[in-house]
Amino acid sequence: MFLQGKRALVTGSTSGIGLAIARALHGEGAEVILNGFGDEREIATLREELGDAAHYGADLTDVAAVEAMMADAGAIDILVNNAGVQHVSPVEDFPVDKWNLIIALNLTAAFHTTRLAVPGMKAKGWGRIINTASAHSKVASPFKSAYNASKHGIAGFTKTIALELAEHGVTANCISPGYVWTPLIEGQIPDTMKARGLSREEVINDVLLVKQATKKFVQPEEVGALAAFLCRDEAQNVNGANWSVDGGWTAE
Repeated sequence: MFLQGKRALVTGSTSGIGLAIARALHGEGAEVILNGFGDEREIATLREELGDAAHYGADLTDVAAVEAMMADAGAIDILVNNAGVQHVSPVEDFPVDKWNLIIALNLTAAFHTTRLAVPGMKAKGWGRIINTASAHSKVASPFKSAYNASKHGIAGFTKTIALELAEHGVTANCISPGYVWTPLIEGQIPDTMKARGLSREEVINDVLLVKQATKKFVQPEEVGALAAFLCRDEAQNVNGANWSVDGGWTAE
């Protein structure tokens, strides 16, 4: 229970990767604060599971909502910027509102939560900032212009804050999963089918898993375990890194 006494805010944590990270941090003793949308009864169950965890349904694309959430949550020791959204479309047809949403949620929201969490971390001389990036922070795929741009951006943002905070006992790292079987991935299959003229099985086998050498989806719990490791004191010199959890995808 090496995170006893630490407080962790995980955005986008009512399902998928974020929930797995929240569970992993709670399992090591952290007080977890959830953020995200979902069914109220399901969220109530998650809160109970995670030790009566606080929950904020703040819309992270709304700066005022982010500021209100961070002010109410108080000092944060561990910040996990995980919330994200995806849309698949050729660039000439890419809806402008979808571009703006993806950049706002996947990238700009992380800037706002980070800028508001950092003063408290500096004051304590300890902090961990973990950003969920993607294999698409390192390589690109067609029809995902906004997502690729946002994830390349979060990788660069992470490196910058890692350098800024290195002498304050605060580290910043990315985790870049390949395809993890989450609602986000499942939800993009129909769009990819339409964009590429493929069947569901062809999208899974010939698009999603084609570059993952293991030919297996990453499990959310694997990402959670890595996030927990990055919070250990033994990881104090792991800083500014972009950790691949992609079955070998970006090894090529």
